[in-house]
Order: sequence, then structure tokens, then C-alpha cells
Amino acid sequence: MRTLDALPEDIPGPVDDGAAAHLTGMTLPDVTLPATDSRSVSLARLPGRAVVYAYPPTGEPGQASLTPDWDQIPGARGCTPQSCSFRDHYAELMGLGANHVFGLSTQSTAYQQELAERLRLPFPVLSDERLELARAARLPTFDAVGLTLLKRLTLVIDNGRVTHVFYPVFPPDRSAADVVDWLRANPVR
Repeated sequence: MRTLDALPEDIPGPVDDGAAAHLTGMTLPDVTLPATDSRSVSLARLPGRAVVYAYPPTGEPGQASLTPDWDQIPGARGCTPQSCSFRDHYAELMGLGANHVFGLSTQSTAYQQELAERLRLPFPVLSDERLELARAARLPTFDAVGLTLLKRLTLVIDNGRVTHVFYPVFPPDRSAADVVDWLRANPVR
């Protein structure tokens, strides 16, 4: 039986296609996104260190995947385990100098709200439903069933500038632990 919480053993990992190579050192464009906590957030204007993990759409329990071959699209499967990993490591991330943690997808805020509540996320999720940040920052994307979706990546942002990029991210349930390791080795100066 397919569950959203566990990763199948046979999912293909993504390859580094170079689509995120330009992000390290970039000052992010000033794009304001709605958040699940009712705020509007511009990653370019956030003071301090932010950790932002981007992902393709999350599924809903009991609902079918976007497409029958979803699990075979490299890097597509694993949004719920990735979000849970950031939830479970949230206190550690904050203790290692992160001032902000956000999830980011192209889903609507209303859709993301269900995820945030169901998984009891202690941080907000940002919606780039209009692809404004994705286009302005040239974030890696892919198309499935007529939708443009973010490829899975994690950004460490210091005062609006991208300090480090995790891309590709695989396996997704290890994503937050990889960020924790990096934050330990790269404390805020």
C-alpha cells in the first residue's frame, strides 16, 4: 500500500543537472510570497539566516498521485518525509543559527495549510503558486501534467543572499539532517 510518510525503496534519485549552480552567492529578488501563518514573506528582506526547502507538490492522504508514474520521476516523491524531517530537526536548526525555516512549493496556500496542520509543522510554508520567485531567481523546475513544479532543493540564505545550495536533494527524508551537518560546520559569523 502506498503511503505518503514512507519512501519506496525503488524511487530513482535525481542527477545534478546544473540548474541550481547560479544560486550560490545570489542576492534573492524581492518577491513577496504568502505563508501558511498569514504573513507575507520576502526572502530577500529577512534578517539573519533562513533555511528554505523547496519541493514539488505534496500529496493528500487517500488521494491519487498527480500522475500514475509519479514515483518514477527522479526527485518527485518524498515531500511529506522531507517536511517531517524539517519538523523533527526544527529546534536543532534554530539552535544552530537559523532565524527562519520555511517550506516552499508552487501549491496554493490553502492546499499547503492542510499539510502544515496535518504534519504539525512548527514553521510556515510559502506559496509560489504564480511562479514569481521561481522565475525571478531561475529556480530549477520541471513540468508534470501541465503544471510547473519546483525541483527539490534547500537554500541557506544569510540576510537575503544565498550562502549554500543543497541540490539535488536525495533522499528527501535526509534533507534536514544534511542541513544540520552543514550548519554545524558553517556557523553564522
